[in-house]
Amino acid sequence: MSNATANQAKKAAVFKAMHDSSDIFVIPNPWDAGSARMMGNAGFKALATTSAGYAFSIGLGDGGITLEQKLAHCEDVCAATSLPVTADTENCFADDPEGVAETVRRAAATGLVGCSVEDFVREAPPTIYDFDHAVERVAAAVEAARALPFPFLITARAEGVLRRLGDLDDAIRRLQAFEKVGADVLYTPGIKTIDEVKTVIGAVTKPVNVLATPNMKVAELGQAGVRRISVGGALFRTAMTGFFDAMREISDKGTFTELSKAPTVADIVGALK
Repeated sequence: MSNATANQAKKAAVFKAMHDSSDIFVIPNPWDAGSARMMGNAGFKALATTSAGYAFSIGLGDGGITLEQKLAHCEDVCAATSLPVTADTENCFADDPEGVAETVRRAAATGLVGCSVEDFVREAPPTIYDFDHAVERVAAAVEAARALPFPFLITARAEGVLRRLGDLDDAIRRLQAFEKVGADVLYTPGIKTIDEVKTVIGAVTKPVNVLATPNMKVAELGQAGVRRISVGGALFRTAMTGFFDAMREISDKGTFTELSKAPTVADIVGALK
């Protein structure tokens, strides 16, 4: 085993242990190497890439990046931090199970210790894969992950609620099936209330990831049984708040007062160390 593979295996073991524990953790979503390093230095224990944040940062819409761009991005983020990194790999850039498996293998080669599989198809009209096909795709991802020489966690995502293409009952049915074929983490983005969270938690036994909303609290989600909390592209969008305010002031008013709110160069350099 090479040094790089041994290091990846250590990260993978740490990441798996985090999910095996009963303790809840927040896994923030960097959009580039710099934000990944800052998040690591802020005390988080693992990271998850954001497809939307990365796409926006290079001038594309959510879902607009290619597989090659995704893999290069994941490699950059993994190289920038000593933390375990999992990736939002959307629908694994493939409709068929064989293509999903190949994406998992290629994702692992970038230094990742996990990735996700969505059941959402972005092509017009946007839809979700039918039930049986969605389950077959997750099963293929799991099989590819299990063939790797270290733990590689598959997060299976039921997208119907978020995309308004299905209800919570259908999402739970899918999560239960994903669990049966071996998915390590279960995730239905778009649920917003603690009652919805509890309903999902009560229907499955594998660790559940919840996408944070402004009204949620870590302690409350932990008491409900959530294992992992992510924020998706929200941190990138939050960072854009100051950018938008300053840009509009300069353009509309010809003044620069918003710049006084910016962190200093020293602050940023310190966050990167």
